[in-house]
Amino acid sequence: MRAGVDDLARFHLLGRPIAVDVPAVSELLPALLAPADLRQAQELLARAPWADGRDSAGRQAREVKNNQQLPHDCEAATAIRGMVLRALDKSPPFFSATLPLRVFTPRINRYGGEQNNYGPHIDNAVRLLPDGQRVRTDISCTVFLNPPDAYDGGELTVQHSYGEQRIKLPAGHAVLYPGNSLHQVQPVTRGHRLACFFWIESMVRSDEQRRLLYELDMNLLALRQQHGESPETTALTGTYHNLLRMWANT
Repeated sequence: MRAGVDDLARFHLLGRPIAVDVPAVSELLPALLAPADLRQAQELLARAPWADGRDSAGRQAREVKNNQQLPHDCEAATAIRGMVLRALDKSPPFFSATLPLRVFTPRINRYGGEQNNYGPHIDNAVRLLPDGQRVRTDISCTVFLNPPDAYDGGELTVQHSYGEQRIKLPAGHAVLYPGNSLHQVQPVTRGHRLACFFWIESMVRSDEQRRLLYELDMNLLALRQQHGESPETTALTGTYHNLLRMWANT
């Protein structure tokens, strides 16, 4: 992942505002997937070999997990995983919000019918990649793969210090939220909810420090858009990188 502080103005210019109430501890990635990628993903998912999602869950999660998941190496999973990783690599907002060190291999799930919800849970702190490398789950990400009018229910519900938040986004949009959050997927009562999910290990482990860096980055972009480059923005950019140098582990 490569992006500079100066490249992130696109985040403020992407698309129309989204009519969804998302907490300050979460971040949206609007239109992460292009329409052509979404169409291909939906065609692949229509004939995909779904399996019981509990097969990949830990002991406690199996008690509340009731969904379907694609086998890791099937055609649809491989293709959609590639789409998502390429989109992340080209997304300056993703880089700024997560400061990624490692990304866990994206997975694809489905809710609907008899397998229609995932009860309250906190994700495992560490996940194992196929190559044996460990990924600390600092940040969780969900990419919505079909439109919200295709199903009823299915909101991603995240608990945080300000209360409960329900998130249901347009197809191709993604949401980032702290990996240590208590969260669940509400029951799907009509249709199917399709999504891609994964975790990010950040160079900056602390949510608070990462938030400060992100806010500084976004305000620097706004200042440049309004007033252009100046000695003050140059100095603040230096402050950003000095803080990142102090807090980052690579």
